[in-house]
Amino acid sequence: MIHKILSTPADALADVRDGATVMIGGFGTAGQPNELIDALIETGARDLVIVNNNAGNGDTGLAALLANKRVRKIICSFPRQSDSHHFDALYRAGELELELVPQGNLAERIRAAGAGIGGFFTPTGYGTALAKGKETREINGKMYVLEAPIHADFALIKAEKGDRWGNLTYRMTARNFGPIMA
Repeated sequence: MIHKILSTPADALADVRDGATVMIGGFGTAGQPNELIDALIETGARDLVIVNNNAGNGDTGLAALLANKRVRKIICSFPRQSDSHHFDALYRAGELELELVPQGNLAERIRAAGAGIGGFFTPTGYGTALAKGKETREINGKMYVLEAPIHADFALIKAEKGDRWGNLTYRMTARNFGPIMA
C-alpha cells in the first residue's frame, strides 16, 4: 500500500530535474492537470521532454509551460490547432523539437513502456515520413514499422479521487491518457 500523501503540488514535483521526461495527461484541456503544470513551472526545471496528446491550448496548462520556455522536445499526436500559438512560435523559431506520433501509436508506446515491452510492429505510419529512420518489416505479406516504447521519469495526471493503493477515479472525459501514463 502507498501511504504517502503530499500537501502541495510543489511537494509532488520536488524531484523533477532539468532534462526530465514528463508525461502529462489530458486530451486538449479535458483532464489537463493545470495545478501540477503550474507547480512544474515553479520548479524551474528546463529542457524537459513532454509527452502529451497535443501541444497546448491558449495560455494555460501545457501552453504556459511552453511559453516559459521550459520544454526542449514534445512528443504528441496533435500539435497544431487554432490556439496553439506558443507551440507554433517556438517550433517555427527552431527552439522546440517535435516528435509527431499517430494517436494510437502514442497510446501504445506509452502502454508498452509500462508493460515492459521493448517495442512493437504496427502498420500505422508505414510508407510515410513518420516511418523515416525506423525499422520496417514484412509480416504475413503486410508492411509494418517498429515503434519503441516511451519511457518517462514522471507523469502528471488529473484525477477526481485516489486511494492508498494508487487507484484513480476520473471525472467524465478526464480519464483519457491518465491510466496508461500512471
